[in-house]
Amino acid sequence: MTGALLATLVLNEARLRLRRLSSVVTVLAVIALAWSMIPDPRSGLTLIAIKEARVLYTSSALAYGSAMLASLLFGLAGFYLVRGRIAEDMRSGCGGVIAATQVGNGIFLLGRWLGGVVYLLALIAAFLGAMLVCHLLRGEGPVELLIYLQTYAAVLLPMVFFSVSCAILFDSYSILMGKLGDLIFFFIWVAQIALMEKVGNGIQGEINPFMYIDFMGSATSIANLKVLMGTTHFSVGVASFNAKLSPILLPDSLWTGKLMALRCASAVLAVLPLLPATMLFHRFSPDRIKVAQTRKRRSPINMLNHLLRPFARLSQPLFRLAQTLPGLAGQICADMALTVATNPLTGVALLVLPMLGIFLRITALPGLLTISIAIWAILICDMSCRDHQTSTGEITGAVTGGISQRYIRQFAATALLGLLLTGVIAARWSMHEPVRAMALLSGIFSMSAVACLLGRLSKTPRTFLSLFLFTLYVAVNAVKVPMIDIFGFNGVANTQSMSWQIMLGLSALTTGYIYNRRAVA
Repeated sequence: MTGALLATLVLNEARLRLRRLSSVVTVLAVIALAWSMIPDPRSGLTLIAIKEARVLYTSSALAYGSAMLASLLFGLAGFYLVRGRIAEDMRSGCGGVIAATQVGNGIFLLGRWLGGVVYLLALIAAFLGAMLVCHLLRGEGPVELLIYLQTYAAVLLPMVFFSVSCAILFDSYSILMGKLGDLIFFFIWVAQIALMEKVGNGIQGEINPFMYIDFMGSATSIANLKVLMGTTHFSVGVASFNAKLSPILLPDSLWTGKLMALRCASAVLAVLPLLPATMLFHRFSPDRIKVAQTRKRRSPINMLNHLLRPFARLSQPLFRLAQTLPGLAGQICADMALTVATNPLTGVALLVLPMLGIFLRITALPGLLTISIAIWAILICDMSCRDHQTSTGEITGAVTGGISQRYIRQFAATALLGLLLTGVIAARWSMHEPVRAMALLSGIFSMSAVACLLGRLSKTPRTFLSLFLFTLYVAVNAVKVPMIDIFGFNGVANTQSMSWQIMLGLSALTTGYIYNRRAVA
């Protein structure tokens, strides 16, 4: 009976997640990301470069490089995609029904964990499928499926287990259910990346203890590549190479028995967060967690907003202006005023960041822009889904213009807020570096459209925020790749990259508009 019950819980959880429209959007985003990870060598870029020589696109190279990059993405996004189901149970009223059943906490959480694992594995399978198609078009050797499966299992399985385990643990403890848990896990993800500097050649001789907690597998993969190639001069990701040097062929067998045993140990340790989850699980008890806690998040940002509450008065002039302006312009102004009123941090940012943009040196503007863009993304990620979260979709859709015009004004408010935060930087760049200024404007346009589309389709801010934070991390580190320099803070964006951003923005905006015209609410 326990086995049958567990199988039912897992299948229901997996079906519920995979049937969501947000899953379709995520799969499409994952496929697009997989293709962008594998540049065409004819462009002068490659996936792996060793001592400025490119590595041939064999199964071992493509599997190794793509698995490492996927671990960085799914290690962060996987947590945000999986968590929130327990809070959803409370909002929908299912929590009380679940609490009244005879299912034990252990079985219930294990079912949720297995369902989350199946969901992430399905996304990884879509990623793998896109990689295989890319191999057929750009590869330089036969597709060896076993090499792909071995590499993906070694690198990604511990990461999947750990991300889902943390998501279940954070959802089981009321203090971590809100954005505080989101913030803590982001620092855990950063700490996992920092392990790459800790392990060195930790797989030679005695195993470095840090290797056991390398759940994302990046540190282990880097250390293994150092040993195999006998050098530390290599790059994994979108890297340039010297076409005059002979290409390098990676061996087919990259994972020894010792390394596989190490990754198995990491996978076992990755499940350990489930143990405290079973003890901390509130089981939807009103004396341990209130329904309001699933709606009102107490996080550092919330507490900062509480302290900055006087700055919410800055929204009053915007509300008065919204009353004065006619039609769509007034509605856009009202949406911005609502953002400032509910997030006083927005008002402080609108005062401080433009002032810094005026007085800082021109060389300090890229750093200021990075901070401004990160703050902007956090503030606007829920712009197009807050109506759904507050159950006011029908009301806001009943105003003049209906649902489709509501989507347009949310996009306009999102873009305008970005321009207010970064417009001074764009203005200063326009006098000295006009291409950089245009890159900033095109980035605001495209990411505003993407944020509104993902928020409307997935009805949660986490889909956009997790993908955006990962993209921002990549952009800050890949300083020589024009296509990733979305906002121009690296100074390498060009006409082609800006054209792609504009096309992305137009496609997202058109798709969102068509979807909203057909949507009920």
